[in-house]
Amino acid sequence: MPAMATPAGFRSGFACMVGRPNTGKSTLTNALVGDKVAITSSRPQTTRHAIRGIVHRPDAQLVLIDTPGLHRPRTLLGQRLNELVRDTWAEVDVVVFCTPANEPIGKGDRFVASSLAMLARTPVLAAVTKLDLTTPDRLAVHLSQVADLGAEVGLDWAEVVPVSAVTGEGVDTVERLLISRLPEGPAFYPDGDLTDEPEETLVAELIREAALEDLHDELPHSLAVVVEEMVPRENRPADKPLLDVHATVYVERSSQKPIVVGRSGERIKRVGSASRAQIETLLGTPVYLDLHVKVAKEWQRDPKQLRRLGF
Repeated sequence: MPAMATPAGFRSGFACMVGRPNTGKSTLTNALVGDKVAITSSRPQTTRHAIRGIVHRPDAQLVLIDTPGLHRPRTLLGQRLNELVRDTWAEVDVVVFCTPANEPIGKGDRFVASSLAMLARTPVLAAVTKLDLTTPDRLAVHLSQVADLGAEVGLDWAEVVPVSAVTGEGVDTVERLLISRLPEGPAFYPDGDLTDEPEETLVAELIREAALEDLHDELPHSLAVVVEEMVPRENRPADKPLLDVHATVYVERSSQKPIVVGRSGERIKRVGSASRAQIETLLGTPVYLDLHVKVAKEWQRDPKQLRRLGF
């Protein structure tokens, strides 16, 4: 079939979500896309990849890039994640600076905003996230702080928008403002695509998300997940398919392995059960998930280990 003609005035382009860790970037990305393309967690530094989510409209296509939280790195992994963030926002049409309404502006916000101030021509929209977790009075104070932050670092906000990805308040406004700043041009992705991430990457992220939630604050930054294999089970009836997913959860030290496995394997079973449900929703097929835990010694500081684990 011939390609569909691009409507007159159609806009397409890229927007990057930035902010310090745990400011609601991934949750807002998912809300804008209308489906889950980025994992979310209450643990800081959940995002470790630049995940692309695609918003389709009759008059536009907006490609959102959810990036890791920008922070002062303590490991080689942290340095590489910061490089990924800065490389990403240098190539987009508009940047969204996320700052949560229920927390005061702090050093982390200033660190990110100061870096953004060096972008000469890229517009920066401030999204005041987690609107559902604050009061009108506290919101007014936070909006004033955001204005002061821009003046302090020499950053002229294109817009400042309060938004709640949970209730949906302000989400349409953010979408409209971002699209208004995109150049005219054809769509980059076919209609219906929500992300360009490989399925293996998305599956690995869902497993890591389940592990982060179960482990709470015990060792979130020490976890990495690699999907070793995803293959359809042989000799299954066509109406009863089963996908075998074999994945490995890596930790940094031998003492961490029993924490992830849990007593009699209870924790890794919970992680498997929670993530399998999400994986089946993502892939639309029943899944047998085979999870193992291995040690990759000090992987966050080892260049060879980082390469092997996909960083």
